[in-house]
Amino acid sequence: MSENHDFPDVGRPVMSGNNHSVGKTGRPIVYVSRTETFSACHRLHSNHLSDEENFKTYGKCNSLNGHGHNYKVEVTCRGPVNPVTGMVVNLTDLKQYMENAIMKVLDHKNVDKDVPYFKDVVSTAENIAVFIWEQLCEYLPCGILYEVKVHETDKNVAFYRGEGLDVNNGLPGR
Repeated sequence: MSENHDFPDVGRPVMSGNNHSVGKTGRPIVYVSRTETFSACHRLHSNHLSDEENFKTYGKCNSLNGHGHNYKVEVTCRGPVNPVTGMVVNLTDLKQYMENAIMKVLDHKNVDKDVPYFKDVVSTAENIAVFIWEQLCEYLPCGILYEVKVHETDKNVAFYRGEGLDVNNGLPGR
């Protein structure tokens, strides 16, 4: 086997104990994450429930005036390491994508009133994770987004990996 000194991993077999760490290209599959924080308020309230049912379901989080959080969002991309750049995704690009898809849309906003997506969707951490996934899919190369993790509090975390999406339109399957 000839050696390529410019790209030492090109042409060399990657030894792995399982099939999950090596892609179809024979290059290692790596997970890369970036974290951002944003502040936003919301009210957990479903238009499909009565006021009494909403209070029973959401408790104090159904307060008429809403409440706020300092959210932490972790975005993880997955893919083979590019032998030329040494990257799965350019972190400068990912930072800009997150700025456009998350920060400009959600930071210092009333999620229920300022984000049209949540007009008829309850603004739970779960739905915020799905929303962020869909937003990021508009920017990231197809198939590279692995996980969106939303920390609503230190104790409450929702993560989403794209399950249930209709690959034709990027919307949750119906």
